[in-house]
Amino acid sequence: MDPLLFVCVVFLAYANGANDNFKGVATLFGSGVSRYRGALLWGTLATLAGSLLAVFLARGLLAAFGGKGLVPEAVTVLPAFAVAAAFAAAATVMLAVRLGLPVSTTHAIVGALVGAGWFASPAGVDLARLWQGFFLPLLLSPLLAIAAALALYPLVRAARRALGIRRETCVCVGREVVASIPEGAGGVQAALAQAATLPTVHVGTRPQCAERYSGRVIGIEWQRIVEVLHYLSAGAVSFARGVNDTPKMAAILLLSGALGAQGGVTLVGAAIAVGALLSARRVAQTMAHRITDMNPGQGLVANLVTSALVLGASALGMPVSTTHVACGALFGIGAITRRGRWGTIGTIALAWVVTLPVAAAIGAAAYWSVGRI
Repeated sequence: MDPLLFVCVVFLAYANGANDNFKGVATLFGSGVSRYRGALLWGTLATLAGSLLAVFLARGLLAAFGGKGLVPEAVTVLPAFAVAAAFAAAATVMLAVRLGLPVSTTHAIVGALVGAGWFASPAGVDLARLWQGFFLPLLLSPLLAIAAALALYPLVRAARRALGIRRETCVCVGREVVASIPEGAGGVQAALAQAATLPTVHVGTRPQCAERYSGRVIGIEWQRIVEVLHYLSAGAVSFARGVNDTPKMAAILLLSGALGAQGGVTLVGAAIAVGALLSARRVAQTMAHRITDMNPGQGLVANLVTSALVLGASALGMPVSTTHVACGALFGIGAITRRGRWGTIGTIALAWVVTLPVAAAIGAAAYWSVGRI
């Protein structure tokens, strides 16, 4: 195996873990269901499971992201092409990690393949293949996620109310609720006013406002049901991300022919996990707190939308971006609850627009540089 290609693919997988791994569990952290470290560990384990099974569940993506069909096959076997594509995608994603911006590794890989391929191939890039096989799914996926969130959340909210479950705003000290106001009775300000009338108790934990649910279904507290479902849905999103993203990076490694499909996805999955554990915090803060405020039920809906779309696309071999889908679902929740922070959303959208040309430019430059070594 070309050692330079090995290093570049591991670097790409590390950057992917740092930028993407927390996206599946961002709603757990953002809605207060889990602390950062617990959410990160759960997301990393579920992603690793998806990575290890990707060779069985998303074999079509291994073929799609080797560059075959996008550029002539003679170009895909050039060592400089694979190295340039891996390095360019990794550098683009790692730059976004430093800026705390959730971008698409899929987008970066496509841009890197295009930039390196255009420079390497006299015939250029197959634009029809680029549009139908890559651009169209990447453009449609966030729009579908926004639409699905806008459609699903009102249905879930109506079902909750029909079951007699009410949302309440609480002032909590640790796990203890010291004041609560039912839905429609004033929200955060009313809860704080009620808490102010209580005797002062000095504790080591600062009081915080949170939204929770009151009521039972088949004798079980609805709040507990939502939290369990939220964890399961976050695991499903992370698993789907592992299934969808790992083959895209392993495909570049397989161009060398030194590793089989299972060896490639195992190596990539391990590097993703390391990147997540060491470098995920900046993007985690953006995903969890800077796009929109959310409660556990809203986070659950966003995760259901994301996991369904990403797993469906993976089974069909469609290279959608988990980032675009997860952020699109949060954009939809923010729009319908009117809590979206549109300055942050606009910055993320701009980062999406520039990801591909930046990766393409780096890919072309990297191919030129490696070819001269």
